[in-house]
Amino acid sequence: MTRLAGRMPGLIRRSDPAVLTAFGCIILLLLLGSLYSRSFLSPEYLLQQLKVASFLGVIATGMMLVILLGQIDLSVPWSVATGAMMACAAAAYGPVGVALAIPFGILCGIAIGVVNGLGVAYLRIPSMIVTLGTNAVAQGVMVVYTGGFSPQDSATQAMRYLATGSLIPGIPNAVIIWALVGAATVFLLTRTGFGRAVYGIGNRERAAYLSGVDTRRVVMIAFALAGGLSAFGGVLLAGYASKAAQSMGDAYLLPAIAAVVLGGTSILGGRGSYLGTVAGVILITLLQSILSVMQMPEAGRQITYGLVIILMLLLYGRAPASR
Repeated sequence: MTRLAGRMPGLIRRSDPAVLTAFGCIILLLLLGSLYSRSFLSPEYLLQQLKVASFLGVIATGMMLVILLGQIDLSVPWSVATGAMMACAAAAYGPVGVALAIPFGILCGIAIGVVNGLGVAYLRIPSMIVTLGTNAVAQGVMVVYTGGFSPQDSATQAMRYLATGSLIPGIPNAVIIWALVGAATVFLLTRTGFGRAVYGIGNRERAAYLSGVDTRRVVMIAFALAGGLSAFGGVLLAGYASKAAQSMGDAYLLPAIAAVVLGGTSILGGRGSYLGTVAGVILITLLQSILSVMQMPEAGRQITYGLVIILMLLLYGRAPASR
């Protein structure tokens, strides 16, 4: 025990200050929430919050990959909605459609990500512009598909089970899925050449290119993964709500960015850990819960997310990336 206690201060010193700050804020929010409701600290409520956080966690994972490159993805709202709507639409085409609903929805998101990646990597269009454009195009295509009305197709049983079921008693499937996505992302970023290339490009793209990295391919793959993860998040949300909605992704753009930035990932790219993103997602989810308990309107929540992003950018965004 003495040896372990001696190691703890060194571990804390080596930890990212932003990650420690995020976990400290989580504890503060839990204490603050307990003042409004006694059930805020109950295991059932905390597990429900973790389940809700899982949907944002999957979407924020893709956002983190893009931000590590020093880019941004503003196509999240309609990547989420497109994945959900196309998965539900496929389910209307008989048993084969039901079986292919989930992969089809994810593939639609990957297609959006590939377009983003081609625009950023090969056409050298700023990511903010190209992703905003693809978001608008996806919105237009979905409005044309539905005729401007709410989608009538329902989620499949598999989608509902993934979002609301429990393969392991007491642990929602959504939490398990987020854990698996997170484990795969950690492995990708820390144990593969692709992960090292992502950090290298975020630090200095030209240096990564001169060292032999195919930077354009890495950027395109990262955007494709981001699009697929956003669509997968939409598929899970459709399963949670039993159907898709046109505006279901709108509420996830700012929280996804805020969660990544809150976790210490530099908005300039090249620096960040997935543990920080996990902390940021949980922090944002608890913040949403408290704002909901306080009956703050949606406009106030959006202002809060924006202020959080600006504050964290001022604190950590201008810090030099590791070389």
